[in-house]
Parts: sequence; structure tokens; C-alpha cells
Amino acid sequence: MRVSMMLRAIAVLLVLAGSSETLAAEFVIVGPRAMGMGGAGVAITTDALATYWNPAGLAMTQTVDIRIVGGVQAIDRLGIADAISDLEDFDTTDTSAANIAKAQDIANRINRPGANTSFNGAAGLYLKGHFGEHAFGFNISDVPTGGGFVSTPVGASCSPNPNCSGTVNSVSLTGAMAVRAMEARQVAFSYAYAFADKTFSVGVTAKIIQGAAYNGTQNLQGGQEIKLSDSLGQATISTSYGIDVGAIYRPSSWLRFGMVAKDINQPEFDAPDGTTIKFGPQVRGGMALNPYSSLTLSADVDVTSNKTLVPGVKSQLLSLGAEQTILTEFLSFRVGAFKNMQDADTPFTPTAGLGLRIFALRLDLGGGYDFREKGALASGSLSLTF
Repeated sequence: MRVSMMLRAIAVLLVLAGSSETLAAEFVIVGPRAMGMGGAGVAITTDALATYWNPAGLAMTQTVDIRIVGGVQAIDRLGIADAISDLEDFDTTDTSAANIAKAQDIANRINRPGANTSFNGAAGLYLKGHFGEHAFGFNISDVPTGGGFVSTPVGASCSPNPNCSGTVNSVSLTGAMAVRAMEARQVAFSYAYAFADKTFSVGVTAKIIQGAAYNGTQNLQGGQEIKLSDSLGQATISTSYGIDVGAIYRPSSWLRFGMVAKDINQPEFDAPDGTTIKFGPQVRGGMALNPYSSLTLSADVDVTSNKTLVPGVKSQLLSLGAEQTILTEFLSFRVGAFKNMQDADTPFTPTAGLGLRIFALRLDLGGGYDFREKGALASGSLSLTF
């Protein structure tokens, strides 16, 4: 009976892995341990954060875990942040030929195809408990995603002659950027069961999700301060529910495989423009190796190509990581890297993290930096584990 349940759960995951990938939302890296290990968390997360990463992980350890987590990631593609900074500092009263050429250069940089910015994050309270081989989880969390992209190309013009010929009294730069964001404010309940001496575990998470969708426009004008966060406008609120399922297979004490499918019911939310935003299934697989007890090597890969709120930008991550613990987890050192396989030109982004444990109290920090696109990510958590 139990083996049959496990096989059916894995079959569901495999069917979802072969389904259309175009509806899935972005998979956010939640928690400093996974972030420090390049975003790999499906096969290794057995604390309260398994309610997000893979509910099956809850049953792999018999612990009680209380965890407060926060994190954020921002990506600047093709240097648009620097170009907008130059736009803010532009002197519209300088009518020299050099400044007119500078205006056109700024406009060209902002208007480059693929120049945009995106962000995501997570914050919440996560809890885990157990009763024998049964494990339970709960979280109250907020997972926002969003981004900005040019909706009206920036143009340079002069007064009184727009083409900047003859006498020039002033130089102007004008355009517009669209800003989109979505908050998934959720309450999640997870259940997991391990059997065959923890060789297999399966889990399910049910989520009540309040979606807050934002759709705004930011005017771009030379010489004026630009704050994208102020242009989001009022959120359109709607409520739905989501279902995640996961499985972990541990053929030996040093090897684990995991797979999770999130939002398999494809919840939909209202958007400010009268359309809907659909969360399609996110399917991710992972593997973890323990060459010896204090060293963990991990890898995750998105099976689905996940949409973002920025047109033309998709996310499909390959994540690699390692963790070395010292003095029975008194100290944990983590390194990793991840790459968006949907962008062939994107290099691996390096990450690192540190964990400190004093009895039941844990402090974990993680982060990373993309030296080419100047994207950054950071996360921290404080927890009690018994």
C-alpha cells in the first residue's frame, strides 16, 4: 500500500515534468542555506523550509524546527541601472555637442533589446514538527516577483528644434518604463511520510494564496529622480489555492534524489489590466551526495522553463553547491553557483554562505553576486532546531 502510494506520487511528478513549461512562474531561491549552495534545495532541505522546497523532506529527519527567513534577489540586465542613473544625472541645460551626443548614448543604452531589471524575494515564518514517521509543516510567507522594462523607448530631442539642429536652448530625454510585480502571500500546510527506513518519503503542501498584482508605469525623464517602487500603483487582490507534491528517494546513506512539482493545480489571480496571472506547475529535480558525514554536495535543475513578469525573460536554473560542517555543525561553510539555462550568454553566478549553531539556536547567512550583470542576492534566517 505504502509503496503503491509512493509510485503514484512519482508518476504524477514525471507526467508534470513532461507537460507544457510555458505557464510556470519563476522558482525563487528561499533561505540562506540553499542560497549559499547556489540555489540547490530540493534533495537536501529537511528543516521547516521543506514546506517550500519539497514537502517530502520534512519526513527525512525527526526534528522540531522554527525558522524566520528573509531574502531578496535583484538582476540588472545589460547595465540598464547604470544607464538610468546617468539619465537622472543628465544636465538638460548643457547644449554642447558633447552633451547632445551623451543624451543619444543614454537613450541607446536604455533602449537596448533585453535591457531590463527584475527582482524576487521571500520572507516568512516556517514551522516543522513530527509524530513518528509522520511529519508536519506550516508557513506564513510572502514571495514577491517582478521587474521593469522599457515600454516607450527613450528619445533625445532639443528645443526649439527637436532634431537638435541650429540654435539649441535645451536638451531633453523622455520615455517610459513598465513595472510589473506579483506578491504570493500564502499560508501553507504540509504533510509528509517516510517509509522503508526512510528510503522513500512523499509529501504534499496545500496553500491558501492571496495574490497581489501590480501594474504601473514610470516616466523616464532626464534630470529627474526615478523610483520604480513608487510607480507600482495599487494592487489588485484575489485569492486562490495551490498544491505542491514532492518525493525523495534515498538508496543509500550517502545518496539522495528529490523531485518537487509546485502549483500543480495552476492557480489563477486577477491582474490590474483585467487579465489573469496563472501559476503553472514548476517542476524541479535535485540530487545530494555525502562523500563523508560532514560534506554535502548538491545539484538542482528546473525541469520547467519558468516565466517571469518581464516579457521575453524566462528562468530555468541549474544550481550546484557544497557544504562543509565543522564541530558537529557549530560552523557550516557553503559555496555554490547557478546559471539561467534560458540565457546562453549568462555566466554562472557564484554564491557563498555561513551557518553558526549554538545548541538549538542557528544563524544562517547566504548571498551571491553576478559580476557581469551586477545582480545581487542575499538571505538570512534565525531558527531553533530540537
